[in-house]
Amino acid sequence: MPRSAEIRQLNDHVGEEVTLTGWVEATRAHGKVAFAVVRDGTGIAQTVFFKKELDPEVWERHAALTQESTVAVTGEVREEPRAPGGYEIAVRDLQVIHTSAEYPIQPKEHGVDFLLDHRHLWLRSSQQRAGLKVRAEISQATHDFFYDRGFTRIDTPILTGAIGEHAGTLFETDYFGDTAYLAQTGQLYVEAACPAFRKVYCFGPTFRAEKSKTRRHLTEFWMVEPEVAFADSDDNMRLQEDFVTYLVERALERCSTELEILERDTSVLERIKTPFPRISYTDAVARLQEKGSDIEWGRDLGAPDEVSLTEDHDLPLFVYNYPKQAKAFYMKENPDDPRTVLCDDLLAPEGYGEIIGGSQREDDLDRLRERIAEEKLPEEAYDWYLDLRKYGSFPHSGFGLGIERTVAWITGRHHIREFIPFPRLMNRLNP
Repeated sequence: MPRSAEIRQLNDHVGEEVTLTGWVEATRAHGKVAFAVVRDGTGIAQTVFFKKELDPEVWERHAALTQESTVAVTGEVREEPRAPGGYEIAVRDLQVIHTSAEYPIQPKEHGVDFLLDHRHLWLRSSQQRAGLKVRAEISQATHDFFYDRGFTRIDTPILTGAIGEHAGTLFETDYFGDTAYLAQTGQLYVEAACPAFRKVYCFGPTFRAEKSKTRRHLTEFWMVEPEVAFADSDDNMRLQEDFVTYLVERALERCSTELEILERDTSVLERIKTPFPRISYTDAVARLQEKGSDIEWGRDLGAPDEVSLTEDHDLPLFVYNYPKQAKAFYMKENPDDPRTVLCDDLLAPEGYGEIIGGSQREDDLDRLRERIAEEKLPEEAYDWYLDLRKYGSFPHSGFGLGIERTVAWITGRHHIREFIPFPRLMNRLNP
C-alpha cells in the first residue's frame, strides 16, 4: 500500500509510490495528458495524468476537478526540474474527497475589499501564504534570539486598568462594573518582572484605537517588548540593531522561496549589517528643514518625515532623544537636555518608517510622579508601577518592535494588513 507523504518530503521518495492529500489549485489538459497542481500546506506539487495509463474513471475524475477540491492523489514520485519544487507525481489513482463548487476567488483581479471580505479563503493564495510563512519564521526567530541570550518570556495581561501609551487610543470595556482597557503595551508589566529575571520580554497582541486608515496601521497588532536591567539608552539601541539584523538574516536563510514568491529584492536585505546610523531628533528636524519641511522642533515626526530621513540610507536609521511632550510619561529625562527624553525610534529604509520605539525608563520616583501628573493620568492606577521605584529602583531600558511592520519591510510589501491572518482595521471586524 502506498505510504502517505507530505510535499516537502518528496525528495526522500523519488522512484516510490506515495499518496498526497491536499487541495487542487489549478488543472489543465493537453490531449491525452493532463495536470493538477495540488497544495497540501507544506508545498505545492504538479501531478501528471497520462490517459493511456489510467482507468477511465480516474481520467474522468480529473476532468471534473474544480479549484480547491480536496483530493488524495497516488502515484510515483519523479524528479522534474520544470515542476514546482523540482518533483512531480505520475498519477495512478485519484480520489475526490470533497468537490469545491464555484470557489469565490478566481485567477483574476479582485478588489481589496472583496479579498478582505473573503480573508478566510484569501489566506490560501500563494503570496498570502508566503507572507504569513515569513511572519511565522520571524516570530520563531524572535523567541530563539531572546532565549539564546538568556531572556525569560513573561506573558502580560490583555485587560488592564493602566494606560500604557496615550489615553486617546484606548479600547475601553466594562469589567464587572469597573473600567478596563485592552492593553496598548505589555511594557509596564515586563518592567515589574525585570528585577526578578534581569532580562525579560513579552510577545503578544496589542491594541490601539487610532482612527487611521493608512497602510501602516492596524487596531490589533503583535509586538515583542524586551526589558533589560542596568541597560541605558545606548545599550538599548545596540540590542535593537542586533535583533533586527538577526531577523533579516533568519529570513534570508530560511525563507528564500517565500521571498522569491513575493518578488523581494534580497540584495537590499543582504546589506543590513550593524552598526546602524544614528541622528538626534534635534539634528533630524534641522535636516528636514533643510529639505524644505515645515516641521518645527517639538512636533513628533510623521510618516513623510520618516521617509525623507531614510531616503539616503540603505540601513535602518535611529532617531533618538525626542521632546518629552511627544513621548510617553515613563521615558527618562535626558540629563543633558531636560526638554528631551532618552528614547529612540528605529526607522526602516525604503520608506517603511518606524518599526521600533524604545527608551530608557524613568527610574526616579519623584520625577515619574511628576510626569504622571503632567500627563493628567490617575496616579492611583499606577500605584503598583510606582512601587517598582520605591523598592529597589534601577536603571533599565526596553523597546517594542511591531511584527507586521517588520515583516512588511523584510518582504518588500507595503500593506501590513497582509501580514496578520485576520486584520482588524478601523472599518473592519470580519471575518
